[in-house]
Amino acid sequence: MKIQESLALAEEEVNYLSPGKHQGIWVFLKTWALTVDHKRIGIMYFIAVIISFFVGGSFALLIRLELLSPAQILYTAAQYNAVFSAHGIIMIFLFIVPSIPATIGNFVLPLHIGAKDVAFPRLNLASLYLYLIGGGIASVAMILGRVDTGWTFYLPYAITSETAVLFVGVGLFIAGFSSILTGLNFMVTIHKLRAPGMTWMKMPLMVWALYSTSIIQVLATPVIAITLLLLLAEKLLGVGIFSADLGGDPVLFEHFFWFYSHPVVYVMILPAMGIMSELITTFSQRNIFGYKFVAFSSLAIALISFLVWGHHLFVSGQSAYVNILFSFLTFLVGIPSAVKLFNWTATLYKGSIRWRSPFLWAFAFMVFFAIGGLTGIILGLLPLDIHLHDTYYIVAHFHYTMVGGTVVAFIGGIHFWWPKMFGKLYSEFMAHIAFWIFFVGFNLSFLPQFVAGSKGMPRRYYTYLEEFTIYHQLSTFGSWLIALSIIMMFSYFVASLMNGEKAPMNPWGGKTLEWTAVKSPPDEHNFERVPVITHGPYNYESEEENLAKQNRQKNRGAS
Repeated sequence: MKIQESLALAEEEVNYLSPGKHQGIWVFLKTWALTVDHKRIGIMYFIAVIISFFVGGSFALLIRLELLSPAQILYTAAQYNAVFSAHGIIMIFLFIVPSIPATIGNFVLPLHIGAKDVAFPRLNLASLYLYLIGGGIASVAMILGRVDTGWTFYLPYAITSETAVLFVGVGLFIAGFSSILTGLNFMVTIHKLRAPGMTWMKMPLMVWALYSTSIIQVLATPVIAITLLLLLAEKLLGVGIFSADLGGDPVLFEHFFWFYSHPVVYVMILPAMGIMSELITTFSQRNIFGYKFVAFSSLAIALISFLVWGHHLFVSGQSAYVNILFSFLTFLVGIPSAVKLFNWTATLYKGSIRWRSPFLWAFAFMVFFAIGGLTGIILGLLPLDIHLHDTYYIVAHFHYTMVGGTVVAFIGGIHFWWPKMFGKLYSEFMAHIAFWIFFVGFNLSFLPQFVAGSKGMPRRYYTYLEEFTIYHQLSTFGSWLIALSIIMMFSYFVASLMNGEKAPMNPWGGKTLEWTAVKSPPDEHNFERVPVITHGPYNYESEEENLAKQNRQKNRGAS
């Protein structure tokens, strides 16, 4: 009788993706709109940031199309500035910053630590709506009213510009609170809701990365919020804070802006590094080499990131001794990043590497991030930075770090956790083709920009000298390949939702809790029973040792 009752309950069970047998579409939408389930909130964030990605990416394609020739193709200079600014603002503030923490982080963090949800579920939902409201205001203002200041809103032009700086600033001010609340929520969740037996040294490295990211979100984001508030006060009330005409200091704005914006680089990259640790251990079937070094390097990056902002102001007129100090700190922040790259490489050494689609993106990340890191060291050298400042060399470095780092890791993470999120498998064959098109297109798009920048091509210009034509044309052709690969990814992910094969519980052979203790997709409350942790998060070596021991015993028996 009990078996029959259990079967009946199993048949009636509804996972978090199902609309239910008797729910109407409006009831179904309402349950999502008012949900406090971290998985649903993560998926709604995912949909929102993907829309931002497509919009911001479309502006990037329009920029590259205009730069196909030094002659005017589509825009005037003012129109180009508006398209350029919209691309930067949307991609930085509305896509890259929330892309991993708010989407993948929201989904996997409670699963990683054995929790049923985040510490403050309603606050989690509130952070989503703050992001949607703030992002919506900023996007509408840019589309209808135009902004031409670039994504940095540098003074004094941000004050004198007659475009919609005010409304974009209000939108980003509201969206910033989403980042603060998410970071606060994650910190409390990690401190208070870990499963029994999960000590700090037994947490997955993705959790360490999200924890370090949360520290930056909570401490740095209020700075940009206050900076935007002061900018709005100056624009509306004429208060002299940043504008020299009103007795202010424009360089002070740069200090405020980069005190936030350099740490926020690591809000973008630290979660990406967490994803890399998960992909590399899973697809090499080895424990991470130097777990404690990788874990604490995340905290070291978070700490040092607050001390490096001044390397963006080498040519601003600040003291030569201060420049030397910030140059040293720039090299210093590279050390924990290099520790991660070394430890990932050591983990892969003699590993049983499986070239599945998520691992391809881990491979690309290591290549791109190494290039981004090495070129960053060059920019930390004072004489070279002065020569390369505000050239396309900076553009290439930035994109190798942010797109080659954060966006590539985000795509790899989606490929990795897609079966867990939606319970469906996608086409590995199509995923491999899309990856290699992206890999070729990305390098074709940005490698020529290093050369153009070193030859003096300034960034943010809508026209250029004839000698730079070939570099821009190669970059534009590369952008088309990137767009093709993204369209292919979108198509096979949608196809997997429509008629993809049902995903098993653990398609990749992972060892963390979401693969070993949770269905695909998970039930509403994640775990049937509270897991008890007795070993580290990966635990691959024990199986290898057991297999080696069995082989030795067989060999002894045969002899």
